[in-house]
Amino acid sequence: MPNSIRLHELIASITARFDAAGLVFGHGTSNAHDEACWLAAHALAMDVAAELPDVELSPAQRLAIDELTAVRLKQRQPLAYLLGEAWFCGLPFSVDQHTLVPRSPLAELINEQFQPWLDMRSKQTLLDIGTGSGCIAIACAKTMPWLQVSGSDIDAQALCLAAGNAQRHGLGDRCRWLEADVFCGIDEAFDVIISNPPYVPAMQAQTMPREYQHEPAHALFSGVDGLDHAAAILLDAADHLQAQGVLVLELGESAALLQQQLPMLPFIWPDLEHGGEGVIIAELGMLQRHEHAIKSWYQQRQQRSKS
Repeated sequence: MPNSIRLHELIASITARFDAAGLVFGHGTSNAHDEACWLAAHALAMDVAAELPDVELSPAQRLAIDELTAVRLKQRQPLAYLLGEAWFCGLPFSVDQHTLVPRSPLAELINEQFQPWLDMRSKQTLLDIGTGSGCIAIACAKTMPWLQVSGSDIDAQALCLAAGNAQRHGLGDRCRWLEADVFCGIDEAFDVIISNPPYVPAMQAQTMPREYQHEPAHALFSGVDGLDHAAAILLDAADHLQAQGVLVLELGESAALLQQQLPMLPFIWPDLEHGGEGVIIAELGMLQRHEHAIKSWYQQRQQRSKS
């Protein structure tokens, strides 16, 4: 180890090591250099959103960065889990292995306040199904102060984490947390239902990179074709939407398969300028008009799963 090293030099070295090791990114960063910067900023207690200064590092600072780098290389965990924190919609969130690492393209729609689909009026309500860390629900509450937000999840420990994140951002009085499987036990209707449900086909479990295998399986995988959770949401969404309400789903690559299986449903596919795919919007009226088709599709799926 050299007696002294500058931060930018060390970041370049870490970037090369990450690339050489074949690490996989996608949990807050998209490449080795950005990941190295995030790691170094956290180890040095610097602002992760700011440009890092090219300072000379003390031996203690060098050691802190080297130790965290070694763990990332050895364990192949997402860096967010090692740090206990990730960012979404410009906000920091505590995360752990009970929740997915925030990375949804829904952030773009949230920042745009769901325009033009959401009528900005007072006391609207939103339900985030499968809320995990609460990042989507909390970002909605932060961005749209007229919303009263609910987040549901089947994992009680994830809901505790979400509640802590809401308190962290001063939103404890506008967010509530429900232990529920999709709509089970939820009797009310909402102006917006939003969800980034599990949508990865189960057969991909053994082929996913090691980084993704650290995330909770129940939040990733959704039956043979990845659409079990989407089907359950679509089946009952109309009964839980207020007049003029909208359903917003992020289904990644599985969204195209959903449209293929339900070609008669005119989903809205919003343009996402900042990347991402598979976000669809369904208005209440459309869901009601196609209620029979949705139910028939759902029942056919249930029959195939039993055969």
